[in-house]
Amino acid sequence: MNTSKHSDIEIEILLFGKWRFDTYSEKITIDFRDDMTYEQTRVQIHLFSRPKELLTGNKFTGVWYVSQKKLHLNVRNMPKSFLNFRIPLAFKISLADIAATLSSVLMAEIYEVMRINSSNFLLKDKEESIVGTKIINSRTPFQ
Repeated sequence: MNTSKHSDIEIEILLFGKWRFDTYSEKITIDFRDDMTYEQTRVQIHLFSRPKELLTGNKFTGVWYVSQKKLHLNVRNMPKSFLNFRIPLAFKISLADIAATLSSVLMAEIYEVMRINSSNFLLKDKEESIVGTKIINSRTPFQ
């Protein structure tokens, strides 16, 4: 399977916005921002993955970029992690954020961009192909 015909910058521009996709064990929404940060929400759909979600939480933030037609996600924060806790009348301890940053340096999430347009993408990681759909905000303000 060939990779996308788009340049890295074209892929980045097409990725801006909110996307929704499923893997074999998760439902994922990710918002790619133009300042090269992202916010990701993961919902575990298998019972055996639930303990992982209790430790890490279901929200992740970080930085992203495209290089050689590969999307790189580097996690920086896990704001809803059980391991980020606050000691009353003291300071906040962010063990999960420290672990996320360290693990992200050693092994970022990398996805090969196979196809992309303004409404769909096909990514490939080591285990599976992932089809994503861009979420278009259809809400209208209250009158």
